[in-house]
Parts: sequence; C-alpha cells; structure tokens
Amino acid sequence: MTKETLRLVRRMVLVAGLVGLGVSGSAVGQNKAIGFNKGAPFSNAYVAGNTLYVAGQQGPDEHGKVTGTDITVQTTNTIAVIKKIVEGAGFKMTDLVSVTVYVTDLADVPAMNEVYKKLMPDPKPARATVQVAGLIGGAKIEISAIAVKQ
Repeated sequence: MTKETLRLVRRMVLVAGLVGLGVSGSAVGQNKAIGFNKGAPFSNAYVAGNTLYVAGQQGPDEHGKVTGTDITVQTTNTIAVIKKIVEGAGFKMTDLVSVTVYVTDLADVPAMNEVYKKLMPDPKPARATVQVAGLIGGAKIEISAIAVKQ
C-alpha cells in the first residue's frame, strides 16, 4: 500500500469514526482546534461536539525539548501535558475514554505502567499500547487520547 493510499484510508476511518460517534454537520459550530500554530501540520487537540481528540503528546521541558532517557520522567511529563490540554479545553481527566500509548521499547512498559497507574484517574480509560520504531525528538513515549464530556 502506498503512503498516499494509507493516508486516504486513515482519513476515511477517522471520518467513519466521527460519524459513528454522532459528530455531524450540526456540531460544526461547536468544533474548534486547540493549540494550532499556523504552519504546523496538526493541532494539539480538537473539540468536536462533546468529544476532545488529543493528538500524540510527548513530555518536553520548558524549552520544548524531550529530556532524559528515563521512561518514568518522560511518562510523568507526557501525562502532565495531556492533563493541561484536557483541562484547558474544559474537560476533566475523568472524561478520558480512550488512550493510545506509543513506546519505542516494550521493556519500558512495566515502568511506564507504574507511573500511568498513579497519574491516570480511575476508572482508567480503555488503552492500547503500541511499540514503534522511533518517535520525533528521540522521545521514548507518546500518548494520544480521546475524552467525552458526560
């Protein structure tokens, strides 16, 4: 499958998912991008009706760089970034319904889980954990999330 075909399939799946979640043209007036910088290829998050889609986030320092090779530090910082986005959009961490965790090394998952269990609220959202070949900036972890206001 070519990269262009894969992009098209991903867009179709996203649209089908949004329709399945009940996001329609009637919700368009409520939709807004969060953390979009002109020239950037994505927004940090997007509100569609009562649903918040948080793009993959990493835990950068105050200079925007991923620091430290320790998965516990990177996980702590990444969840803090997600919390800031979620709460800044008017949602709560308990509104999280789905999370995808991308790690570069499955051996880091037990240590990541210890931090995750402490920082993510109960009940924990549904989650997938995926090993990837690499992440931008040399990060060891990236997390995307979906939150729904009750």
